[in-house]
Amino acid sequence: MGWKEFAPWWVYSNKLWFTGMLLLAMGDFKHFVIVKFKEGVAVEELTKGMEKLVSEIDAVKGQDIESLDVLRQGFTHAFLMTFNKKEDLVAFQSHPNHVEFSTTFSAAIENIVLLDFPSILVKAPA
Repeated sequence: MGWKEFAPWWVYSNKLWFTGMLLLAMGDFKHFVIVKFKEGVAVEELTKGMEKLVSEIDAVKGQDIESLDVLRQGFTHAFLMTFNKKEDLVAFQSHPNHVEFSTTFSAAIENIVLLDFPSILVKAPA
């Protein structure tokens, strides 16, 4: 699962300082998309299309689709895809099925935020 090492840490939380050792492990690579769809868009069709797309491309390790009431500024849906590594995300984005679906998906979006980032697992040793 990548590299692991112990690293010193200092965290300020609830007005208390904590110090110790953390176990850092390189995790997966995440592709996080938050959207506000245009008025009148058939969102269910788009989410089904997203599920189909993900099932067709092996580079995607996992996916979550959420319609969240806690989203702000008019955003209505969050999509989180997990990849083993950044190169898998690049392969996914250049896949012909993704390119085709992106055209339909992009046309339905009023506003979007994209975040691509490595996930680093942080755990205090037992």
